[in-house]
Amino acid sequence: MPPFSCSTPSNGLHPAKMDSNVVTINVGGQIFQTTKQTLALAGPKSILSAAAKSQLAHLGEHFVDRDPELFSVILSLLRTGNLPSKAKAFDLQDVISESQFYGVESLLVNSVSNPSQFDAFNLQKSLVLPLNGRDAPSAIAATPFGSLHVAHGSKITSFDWSLGRKKTILTQFTAVDSLLPVSPAVAAAGATDFSGLQILDLENGAVRETLNWENVTRSGSTVQAIGSSGEHLFVSFESGRRNSNSILVYDLQSLSPVTEIGHNEIFGADLDSAIPATKLKWIPSYNLLMASGSHGGPSGVSGNIRFWDIRTGSIVWEVKDKVDCFADVAVSDNLSAMFKIGVNSGEVFYMDLRNLDDDKSWVCLGDRRKMLNGKKEGVGCKIESHGNQVFCTKKGDIELWSEVLISSQKKSNDSLGERVFRKNLMGRMKDTGGAKITNLAFGGNKMFVTRKDQQSIEVWQSSVRGF
Repeated sequence: MPPFSCSTPSNGLHPAKMDSNVVTINVGGQIFQTTKQTLALAGPKSILSAAAKSQLAHLGEHFVDRDPELFSVILSLLRTGNLPSKAKAFDLQDVISESQFYGVESLLVNSVSNPSQFDAFNLQKSLVLPLNGRDAPSAIAATPFGSLHVAHGSKITSFDWSLGRKKTILTQFTAVDSLLPVSPAVAAAGATDFSGLQILDLENGAVRETLNWENVTRSGSTVQAIGSSGEHLFVSFESGRRNSNSILVYDLQSLSPVTEIGHNEIFGADLDSAIPATKLKWIPSYNLLMASGSHGGPSGVSGNIRFWDIRTGSIVWEVKDKVDCFADVAVSDNLSAMFKIGVNSGEVFYMDLRNLDDDKSWVCLGDRRKMLNGKKEGVGCKIESHGNQVFCTKKGDIELWSEVLISSQKKSNDSLGERVFRKNLMGRMKDTGGAKITNLAFGGNKMFVTRKDQQSIEVWQSSVRGF
């Protein structure tokens, strides 16, 4: 029997007298009535949309042999765009299977894992995802709606948006240092000890393509960092002999090279040129690429942060950081600010980006007295921005920084005014602490955390209607 069958009315009414906008569906013996407009929200490929169209020719009752209680959840999702509270009574995987049958999984994803539902002040550790093997995660990458890819040892494990299904593939890498989703089933992966960037088919465990940088010495080119915009893929390469580096820009769809920026050939003791970019971040509002990298030597740690205009291949703005150089740096497009965590002090600093022409300096949000203590309290700390907040790891804890808006504060570029940021500790007392945090990633309404020597991923999530 097809998913839907149609029977003629048995109530004595002539079909012409029935409301042609109302669709009657019998699911497992239970009658549901809704409108063609509601069913059309399922999309043209859904069998529900097909039922609405067939009503034009058959003003009867459609029958589908499925669970009526689960269908009521799907119908509520169509009507409101959200899952009803009664969805909590069902296993999420059952709801997912039903949404796939009716062809509305994309609506379910949007309802359960919509990024707009991310509430930084309401995050709670809700789940721990175990990994196969003995290797701790070396890199993690999340997609906008909450699916996750984790590199651990020579393997990459992918979790779907519901985190209920996972798949593991074996790669040619000993360990992956850089990982970036290109699409739900494709990822770019690279390592600092393996030549070339690999584009991986995560469904079949195959290498689709390998991207290499042809440097002057014709030695292998290792990957130091990966980034992307809506149109481009950015890759920071360093030659195998470590005497040259460059950032290559590729078309994200075709993976064909577009341009090369920041090509450095190193001669003598030119330390600035010797620093490859180890973090790449696209800033949409400015149409600029942020590239940062640091280098440790006898005199301490020094680094540079450059903002590149990829259309012209020129540096628009540059910061050379030597005094309490950054252990990690993040750019917030929403806040129009750049943040770092000092390698010596372990404190958070910010720099306003609303007027790049100004001579800027770092503003310390913590204790400036720690800047020169030489203890290197920030080594290994991570800092990331997501939405309107900034997250900074401090050993096993996470600090949450947000801007306090003052009513008298002027926001125009002519008079920027003073900005105030406030620190909060992240999570409930029972969720905080533990081994040193090694990675942070954000996707959908979730934050993902990995810790040193642990073969698992923590999932921190805001409370969501339905599940």
